[in-house]
Amino acid sequence: MEVVSECNCCGGRDFEPLYRQPDALFHPQEWFDVVRCRACGFGFVNPRPAPEEMDRYYPSVYFSHFAEPEQQARYAREAAIVRRAVVAPRPRLLDVGCAHGDFPRHMRSLGWEVEGVEVSAAAGERHDFPVYRQPLDRIPVAGPRYDAVTAWSVLEHVHQPMAYFRKAAEILRPGGAFVFLVTNLDSLSSRALFREDVPRHLSFFTEASVRRFCEAAGLELERVEHDRSITEMKPANILYYWLYTRFAGRPPRWEDLPAPRFVAFRGRQPGRWEALAYFLRQPLLVADRLAALAYERWQIRHRSYGIVIYTARKPVAAAAARAATG
Repeated sequence: MEVVSECNCCGGRDFEPLYRQPDALFHPQEWFDVVRCRACGFGFVNPRPAPEEMDRYYPSVYFSHFAEPEQQARYAREAAIVRRAVVAPRPRLLDVGCAHGDFPRHMRSLGWEVEGVEVSAAAGERHDFPVYRQPLDRIPVAGPRYDAVTAWSVLEHVHQPMAYFRKAAEILRPGGAFVFLVTNLDSLSSRALFREDVPRHLSFFTEASVRRFCEAAGLELERVEHDRSITEMKPANILYYWLYTRFAGRPPRWEDLPAPRFVAFRGRQPGRWEALAYFLRQPLLVADRLAALAYERWQIRHRSYGIVIYTARKPVAAAAARAATG
């Protein structure tokens, strides 16, 4: 474990605690604290597993859902976002966190040249295109090479996101786009409803902190979309949050909430009666799920959803100016 003494976004050293929760997926006996920088609002796990410890939190089963047939619709939606941002002859893509490589393959079918980055050995070796097996900031690429760099649900998993923003800016061609999806610490889902996948999620972004990262890297933030079409963060536990803040004067702790289904059944499919008993033991659970559906729509409408898609662009004029003075 390592202790973080300085905010990766602004360099601040004054942090406030947000919440504490276990690794609900794989190591429920291990608990982690999430804190937020008082200066810029960027959040992170602290203390956190060091980079060399992270493999144990990513067993091969973690990557199994990437091969599910319904993921193809997701890749088509991601492709539409990238193609909207980039129009270029023979465009080239670098997909960060490419897992089994399905999204780059989809882009290749649309005429793109593709490469990937994947650091986890558990993601497998089934790649039929170039894949760098080290963190983005350490790949042996220098200078403009790509028309688009994508990071779908990746930046929340990294220890030093600033290095990723800067490397993306370095390797993008002038006018190229950095398209990324992250969770949203400004949302109640991320900040107080225990919807983050701690400790695989190590970094927690707000729109303000994303702007800081982009500015520091020389990127211009162009588009901000609160969207659930790629992945979702349903605001489960919203009814419990309201009851605890209203009557106990504080947000609920992890221990106060009903065990999520994936925790209660530990990855197996429960029988009909077992599933019914799960709900009957927790009479507020059905009402909470209905409240979450309504609140999710409210979040999207008011731009406070737990998932945000950002598009940042490498300026053309700045690159031309550097070349002229270089």
